[in-house]
Amino acid sequence: MLTEYELIVDSYEQVRERPGDNNEQKKYFSGKKSNHTFKTQMIILPDASDIVDVVAGEPGPKSDITLFREYRSEFDVKQRFKGDKAYIGEDLITTPIKKPRNRELTTEQKEQNKIFSSKRIFVEHRIRSVKIFRVVQERFRLNPHKYEQVILTICGLVRLRIRALILPLEISAISSG
Repeated sequence: MLTEYELIVDSYEQVRERPGDNNEQKKYFSGKKSNHTFKTQMIILPDASDIVDVVAGEPGPKSDITLFREYRSEFDVKQRFKGDKAYIGEDLITTPIKKPRNRELTTEQKEQNKIFSSKRIFVEHRIRSVKIFRVVQERFRLNPHKYEQVILTICGLVRLRIRALILPLEISAISSG
């Protein structure tokens, strides 16, 4: 069913407490954020009407494309995706046109990138709706083993808020009564 859509993929990093073990702290240290981080990848439908997949709790320095390739097998082989420049090089992901070295993009290419970005921006909006919750926005201070569970719970709350998660009739009757 999902193969008829071109899903949108993106990831973000969240700062975490510094691990006590030296090997563990090296594994989670992200030079990009100059801190120890968790990485979360989110895949959504093109109109942002639902969150399709979430991968949470990966070490921060892992690149977006590596993270995508590790979990690619969970989708159909014909599934298409849209991503940002971090995913350049992956066959199944449509990415914006990269500026050539020592040259500029043509006006037509810039226009294509603008159209592409206007379709891909929905994943940024969905990430924002997850980051409204402070536990996702600020340093993660809870037990690191519970990170994935916390993120998935928050994604469930976001799905409930955007009306993508439909509760069974019995449960909704109990909660309203």
